[in-house]
Amino acid sequence: MSDEPEISEGGSQIYRHKDRNKPFELAAGDSESIEAIGKHIAKHVAPVATVFHEMVSDLVHVDIHFVPPDEDRPFITLVTSGMSDRPMTVPPGLEDYQYAEVIALLPPDWPLTKEDFEDEANYWPIRWLKILARLPHEYDTWLGYGHTVPNGDPPEPFADNTQMCCVMLGPPLLFGEKFHQLRVNDEKTIRFWSVIPLYLEEMNLKMKKGSEAVFERFDKFNIDEVIDPVRKNVAKKMFGFF
Repeated sequence: MSDEPEISEGGSQIYRHKDRNKPFELAAGDSESIEAIGKHIAKHVAPVATVFHEMVSDLVHVDIHFVPPDEDRPFITLVTSGMSDRPMTVPPGLEDYQYAEVIALLPPDWPLTKEDFEDEANYWPIRWLKILARLPHEYDTWLGYGHTVPNGDPPEPFADNTQMCCVMLGPPLLFGEKFHQLRVNDEKTIRFWSVIPLYLEEMNLKMKKGSEAVFERFDKFNIDEVIDPVRKNVAKKMFGFF
């Protein structure tokens, strides 16, 4: 078998993850890191109203910080802490990208109670924050700008309320640039990435032409990071034109 990396038509390296072979490893949260991330959110977004704590954690303890909507930010902000408790396995020369956390922005009326989470149509964005936060540590890989992760192979919709089936990471553009990074110390800087769900056609566009082609379509149709399960598919042809 060739050791050469698999590259998409758009120039992206393709990582194919087989079944995990790492054993379960109980993880506890890093209280210092949780506090630092909470302060960073409060300073550059708004105070955290509550934290959704994991009861039992594998490899890293992933908590989710909840910031309610307000007049300046008419959407729910969810930010993980715990993904950055361990460094990711980045390619040589990209050591500055070893530490990351992920963000999901939801409509202001998105159901978020424990009872609501019993319905996958409500829970899938939270589930995917946890999946993405743990994935680099499960497979000794990394996540960063423009990376995409499908929901299975072949990809399947996240839930009954959407046909989206993949996610892409991008900068949190709805917040100021000072929020994008948190310098913890000389050895550790955490980068924050927004989770952007994609349709299959958008995923294929990314693989063929690169992530910038997708972001350009988002700009064209004024699509931002706030998750809309039934938003326009920017890569699906309609009546012979986009």
